[in-house]
Amino acid sequence: MQRLAVQIEVKGAFKQVGEIVGTSSDDARFTYTESYLKDPESRAVSISMPLEQQSFSVESTRNFFEGLLPEGFTRRCVAEWLHRDEKDYLAILAGLGQECLGAIKIIDESRAVLPSKYKELTSEEVKKLAQEGATESAEMVTKSHLSLTGASGKVGLYYDEQKDKWYLPIGEAPSTHIVKQSHIRLKRIVANEQLCLLTAKNLGIEIPQSFIIKTESNEAEDVLFATKRYDRRMQSNGRKLNGMNIPYRLHQEDFSQALGIPASEKYEKDGGSYLSKMFGILRDYSASPIEDQLKLWDICVFNFLIGNTDNHIKNLSLLYGKDLKTIRLAPAYDIVSTMVYESSTENMALSIGGDYSIRKITEESFAKEATKAGLGVKMAMKRLDTLRKNFVEALNTGAQVLEEQGFEGTKDIAEQIMSCGGIRNYI
Repeated sequence: MQRLAVQIEVKGAFKQVGEIVGTSSDDARFTYTESYLKDPESRAVSISMPLEQQSFSVESTRNFFEGLLPEGFTRRCVAEWLHRDEKDYLAILAGLGQECLGAIKIIDESRAVLPSKYKELTSEEVKKLAQEGATESAEMVTKSHLSLTGASGKVGLYYDEQKDKWYLPIGEAPSTHIVKQSHIRLKRIVANEQLCLLTAKNLGIEIPQSFIIKTESNEAEDVLFATKRYDRRMQSNGRKLNGMNIPYRLHQEDFSQALGIPASEKYEKDGGSYLSKMFGILRDYSASPIEDQLKLWDICVFNFLIGNTDNHIKNLSLLYGKDLKTIRLAPAYDIVSTMVYESSTENMALSIGGDYSIRKITEESFAKEATKAGLGVKMAMKRLDTLRKNFVEALNTGAQVLEEQGFEGTKDIAEQIMSCGGIRNYI
């Protein structure tokens, strides 16, 4: 029988929430502790798992906690490093759960806990991270006990801005940035993502801070993409480790977890109506439901305009307040124009008004989706029109900024977006 303690950071301190118990991933169930349930200040770790006494089903437990783990090739690499079956999410979670996305921490009490520290990375190690891709990041993830979701090669690192130095968090030490490698099959994807985020920012869409890390040159194989974690907040008078400030954790969950949908089903199938369900979550749980619904609408429109057909429900999240008492839509992240690549599908991960093909989505599709989502159609279409009219200038401004930073070819990406993204329907 395996027991994993589940803790959550609240106002900078960890609280025992519950435990996952089972002989394997096939029968593991999560249960809140009695003391946590009795505390009037306690809040549920997920919308899909409200505060209640009985144990949650095997499926509900898996959907939320497996959602904390890497996917795809990175997960396979991590499983190999841990000498575990990649399908055994419980064993992988036991090995990686000391530092997850959000404020959750998973403790395997039968294992020795790694002492927390920050290990400085040399320029050669950073360069290797850029060039080796998911294999190198999987090794770092495993050695440091960090768990980051997603299918691309990524690792959580600590960045000292004053010294311009990168550190690998060990044990329970929190990271400050998520660093992703350039993809060997997808040309200039780092510049692509930064361009899309800059364009979104220029259009008034909230995004996390991000920048491109140069290791030797601006060539695709020598750069990394760093995103400042919005679920980590620095505090000037907080704890220190190795002489560096430790950020406190903010809880978050993606919409796959909030809706209780397995990560394997993050792409909507016919009749899934994921968007309307997400709008429903915001209406029922957001501390500012109208504002957050409009923000979500703008993100959906923007994904269409840039041609991001990988806009699945794990790429949209909810961010909790420091005391877990408020929930807001998280900033937009993982936004890339997939349509600039020949290998991309033309089908959006989320349907718009019942249409999936980016070539078939029209203003009528958006009007239908606004009605289904419970938005005022007139207001929703006005926002669509505003984003469309301002898109070209926002895109070109972002491309110009990157070109001035030495990333040649960014204007070519902008031209590809204009010819491949949903914006071409309006040209």
